[in-house]
Amino acid sequence: MLGAAALVPERPDAADPVDRLDQFRQLARSQASLGHGDAAESPDAYRDMYALLDEEIVESLGAGGLYASAGFLQDRLDAFGDVWGAAAVDVLRVGRLVVGAFQMSDAPGVNSVRVYGRLGAEAALLTTLFREGRPTVYPWSSAPSGASQFVAAWEGPATGQGIRPLRLDLIRQQGDGVRVVWSTTDLFPDRLMARAYSVRGEEIRVRYELHYPGWTPGCDGQTEAEDVFRSSHESGALVRKARRQLNGWHRELRTTVAQLFDALESRDESSLAKLVPDVQIRRRLPATLRPEAACDAADGTANPQTVSVAATAEHTPWALIFQRGGARWRLAAAAPVLE
Repeated sequence: MLGAAALVPERPDAADPVDRLDQFRQLARSQASLGHGDAAESPDAYRDMYALLDEEIVESLGAGGLYASAGFLQDRLDAFGDVWGAAAVDVLRVGRLVVGAFQMSDAPGVNSVRVYGRLGAEAALLTTLFREGRPTVYPWSSAPSGASQFVAAWEGPATGQGIRPLRLDLIRQQGDGVRVVWSTTDLFPDRLMARAYSVRGEEIRVRYELHYPGWTPGCDGQTEAEDVFRSSHESGALVRKARRQLNGWHRELRTTVAQLFDALESRDESSLAKLVPDVQIRRRLPATLRPEAACDAADGTANPQTVSVAATAEHTPWALIFQRGGARWRLAAAAPVLE
């Protein structure tokens, strides 16, 4: 299709593509002179750049035939992306709609998902969506009503551990526009921090951080979850079909650690005896022992049996060595750390 698109003549009803590309190039240059992505300083430049891209797509859709194909549109828009350098535009045909994911900048509120179709007999821009992050669009099966649908993913910058903010929306055609019918923001109101995700067929799979007592930002090996979402054949709504935990040992360990500190603070000897079988170790533990915000040091195996946990007592650092016996963690050693 791309090869065929390169051979066809220019659309007879289109504006001069060189002129439009030149306009885009001039806007890109002016934007670069302001820092190449500061939307707060030059919002009009992005608005004008989007207007040129919208014109290109709407004219192609109006011409119809090969000009309205996703392959032809992608080929045309790649030229604009090459001029801007920072831009990436992906187009997808969803039923009678054409959906574009526009990555123009890392500045907040600049990137967009834009939906094109027909208003009466005319091709038009129907809807624009702006979110934080870089968008990607994926095809999705039609709703039970027959309405076209697609998934929009918005990815933020990754941390050093490969975790990034993620928002996923299932978007459905409604009249001359679209609406969000499902979103991860409803399931994760405090923000979804994902390690990986995939959208394939009628399934969404997301692996993400779990925050629990003892969880410490930036540490490896902590418990994460993976959810699988699929469409309900009756309603078309997305529902969670499966969930599993990865590195579940860390959450179990940290539950035991929290119980130990609670028992020490309340001097619950019965609970301490269960958590610390060795009476000599129990006697050495100060009531002022408190957890330290530090990464736990496991024994290096995928399913560790021994883990060192940091703590402090009266400004003195301690190392608490926990060992697993069966399904339970117990404190096996504890001592101040010599400076």
